[in-house]
Amino acid sequence: MSLDPAFLGRRRISTSEEMEQLGLRIGEQLAPGDLLILTGPLGAGKTTFTRGLAEGLGVRGPVQSPTFVIARTHPSLVGRAPLVHVDAYRLGSAAELDDLDLDLERSVVVVEWGRGMAEELADAWWDIEIERPVGAGEDDALDPSELDADAPRVVTITREERA
Repeated sequence: MSLDPAFLGRRRISTSEEMEQLGLRIGEQLAPGDLLILTGPLGAGKTTFTRGLAEGLGVRGPVQSPTFVIARTHPSLVGRAPLVHVDAYRLGSAAELDDLDLDLERSVVVVEWGRGMAEELADAWWDIEIERPVGAGEDDALDPSELDADAPRVVTITREERA
């Protein structure tokens, strides 16, 4: 696991540009075999973070949410590890994720919506949770069309290991 421990912990992100920059700085440090599990509600910034990460890795884009294709591989343009970007939202189990036969050893793998499924893919991983405001009151759901790309987010990064 190659990420600088200085990235661990909670940080406030104010804009989508800051989210991409965080991803870029992390992407510059990642190596083949690194697994990142991204968690957060719709519109939290998971794909925005991954765009920055892809830039830091130097892979071919564009990076878009792989919701309907489940997984996309972005080859390196600079001789580094490719990025495998997975959206596990429509998957029903860890077995379905495993069936994708991801190249974990030679790639950097990012799994959106992967908590509870992707942990079995590796002995250790980076857990990245992105929180965003979800409404004015406790029971108020925010309409996705009203999502503010630059509303503040809180990003929590931890390193996890399988017991």
